[in-house]
Amino acid sequence: MAMRTNNNVHKPEFLKSIDLATNKAVLSPFFADIQNNYFILPGFCDVHVHFREPGFSYKETIASGSHAAAHGGYTAVCTMPNLNPVPDSVEHLKQQLDIINQDAVINVYPYGAITVGQNGQELSDMDKMATDCIAFSDDGRGVQSRELMRKAMLKAKSLSKIIVAHCEDNSLLRGGYIHDGEYAKTHGHKGISSESEWAQIKRDLELVRETGCAYHVCHISCKESVQLIREAKAEGLNVTCETGPHYLILDDSNLQEDGRFKMNPPLRSREDRLALIEGIKDGTIDMIATDHAPHSNDEKSKGLEKSAFGIVGIETAFQLLYTYFVKNNVITFERLIDLLCFNARKRFNIPLNDNDYTVWRLDEKITVNSDDFLSKGKAMPFENHELYGKCYMTVCGGKIAYKDNSIYIQEE
Repeated sequence: MAMRTNNNVHKPEFLKSIDLATNKAVLSPFFADIQNNYFILPGFCDVHVHFREPGFSYKETIASGSHAAAHGGYTAVCTMPNLNPVPDSVEHLKQQLDIINQDAVINVYPYGAITVGQNGQELSDMDKMATDCIAFSDDGRGVQSRELMRKAMLKAKSLSKIIVAHCEDNSLLRGGYIHDGEYAKTHGHKGISSESEWAQIKRDLELVRETGCAYHVCHISCKESVQLIREAKAEGLNVTCETGPHYLILDDSNLQEDGRFKMNPPLRSREDRLALIEGIKDGTIDMIATDHAPHSNDEKSKGLEKSAFGIVGIETAFQLLYTYFVKNNVITFERLIDLLCFNARKRFNIPLNDNDYTVWRLDEKITVNSDDFLSKGKAMPFENHELYGKCYMTVCGGKIAYKDNSIYIQEE
């Protein structure tokens, strides 16, 4: 495929009918076939990634993470605050923003922490950070104090910001590291109960009802969470949620004694997985986020018990969901684009610029090989899976963020 350009790549005419006020594609232009089954899609948006910088650049950097995201078709991501220093003040947040401005090849929007140092003891400087962060989260840790979460919600509401919650009740963890299900019992592992997730969601929904705060739940993984959020939406609460591709495709029957299968929350039961699929079909689950969480090879090579929590996923998310759900007629292609792009942008007020797009061949088969990843992290449970879809180019703000070597860009 050849494309003409001078220095930047300009928006193809196929995308001219995207309504930027609503971030909706008016005439489904993402079905436009350029030639030979190349398709132009709007740039995806992931509201839950870990790019690890500042503080842990041996795992990932803004540069490597944003290149990996572009390889996956993403032009916007929101980075979580478990960094060093934690972005709990304007000064700390600025350190991350300076790196983003220098090194990012796509749009990167940082979260501010809810609490100082993510320690759950006192609120961060939310007032001063509000203009420079996308929302507030202590992702990686649940806010254990009900009263502190209530104060955070009231403050976030006054600032017109969303509270983005990692829901985990520490008192219910009991040393677990995989789902408290059949695999854990059979193989002698300590399990994490589903209640550790849904009990805190239930508490937070009560606080949303009381405060009127805009609230978003990270990476839901169990059937009870789906039902709680379904009921909250029916009640009219200002609530959205996400899940990850791995929770929709795998369950604890797929576990292996390998750190590639360890993440938090863990892969749960088949019943939970089917409930999540119903949630993406009926609209209870608003968006799919990767929770892209790179670690070093050493940190992920210690088995299920001792490996670090977290897997990478931003370079394979679209192919996984397209292969397992669109091609199998579980959801429509339009629904997938909503889940990967439009719903997240609408909820978090992230614009889709008219020069943000990505070019794919949907009929091309790939075999997942982590050696091909641009991320520093390689650990993920889909190694060697055969999937459909290959990204050939991602353009952000009119500039090429990723390009396959087979694409020829002709200078005008």
